[in-house]
Amino acid sequence: MRLGAELNKGDVICLQGDLGAGKTTFVQGLAQGWGSIDLASSPTFILVNEYRRANGSLIFHLDAYRLESTPEAEELDLDSMLAEGLLIIEWPEKINELIPEDRLWINLEHIQEEHRQMRFNAHGKRYDELLDGIRQSIFGGA
Repeated sequence: MRLGAELNKGDVICLQGDLGAGKTTFVQGLAQGWGSIDLASSPTFILVNEYRRANGSLIFHLDAYRLESTPEAEELDLDSMLAEGLLIIEWPEKINELIPEDRLWINLEHIQEEHRQMRFNAHGKRYDELLDGIRQSIFGGA
């Protein structure tokens, strides 16, 4: 199972981890698996990048690292993004109160130069089912 291929409009993926943990690299893989015709890159200085599929579907890739306040984050209008596409947020802990309760939270940890550890936390039925599908594809069904 490719996680990116399972994502839909309205989905929220939160990526938490220190600088260099692999968040943007993870987004690149998600976007590719989703079918993006655009190359994913870090939106650190512009805050939000958009990636498209050939059919017009959208991914919004938000980097909250440079956001300094909740009002500043509110101006981004996350609800509009979710109405138009799916939302991937790097540094979600900076805007946690604005993120929908139902979401997939992924913590990335830098272990060694070429090794990362990821912990997936599902919040809501949609994301429980998504994680069950990932488990099935990795470990097989019982």
